[in-house]
Amino acid sequence: MLELRRLALLHHFAAMGSIAAVAAATGYSPSAVSQQLAVLEKEAGVALLERTPRSAVLTEAGQRLAKHAATVLDAVEAAEADLATADTTGRITISTIPSVAVVVAPRLVTLQGPQIVLRQYIDDEALNRLRSREIDIAVVDAWRPVDPEPDLIRTELMVDPLVIAGPADHPTWLVAPPDQPSRGIVETIMAERGVRPDTRWEFMGLSTIASLVAAGVGAAVLPQLALRHVDVPTTPTGRSRRIDAVIRAGSRNRPAVMAVLDTVLNGAAFGSAARPL
Repeated sequence: MLELRRLALLHHFAAMGSIAAVAAATGYSPSAVSQQLAVLEKEAGVALLERTPRSAVLTEAGQRLAKHAATVLDAVEAAEADLATADTTGRITISTIPSVAVVVAPRLVTLQGPQIVLRQYIDDEALNRLRSREIDIAVVDAWRPVDPEPDLIRTELMVDPLVIAGPADHPTWLVAPPDQPSRGIVETIMAERGVRPDTRWEFMGLSTIASLVAAGVGAAVLPQLALRHVDVPTTPTGRSRRIDAVIRAGSRNRPAVMAVLDTVLNGAAFGSAARPL
């Protein structure tokens, strides 16, 4: 009989890619995670990990079992949700992108029942942590169309227009680093408009870039939501980013998760900066 707790560790490993990351997410030591996965290999009767002195990767059998583990964990979560009936208590961890955190946080503190933990992750990290069950709801942005994900349910929160903030003829343009999700579409918009800045600076954080634009340092392509607290001239680009609330398919009937999700969907006062759903 395969033990559920060890299957969960294998599922974490498949999502995160390293024993150290699994240890950090679960509170176990790396050696304990490695030992539990070794026990799971004995239970399964096949090698699940291909280990080297510095790393480990899933074998083909490990990949197959990890997919089964995801199915089993989803079924367990669905069973727990069914038994919970109308119980909205418990600890719910929600992840959100920074520009939305300041909008949803005031609404979440008014919710009675669940204990809320709010964290800030972006892009793939948030979705990986959602799949590995570190978080229960992920509020993420999509700068380009997103393919359907069978294990996840997305609900559109808002469409956030992208604008040129600051003088469009400013010689200095501010952008996010290349590994940030906004960078590609920003460069596309700049190229479409024939922008060839003499200087281009890179800064992490949309609010940081917005504050620099407000200080007259340069211009930038930014979501309208990032400009909520600054007063700068803007020029429409005809582009937008989509902001979604994402949950696991297995938690769609979990009352506490749905209570928090409803608060985010129906109570978030995004204001005139973007179009709420």
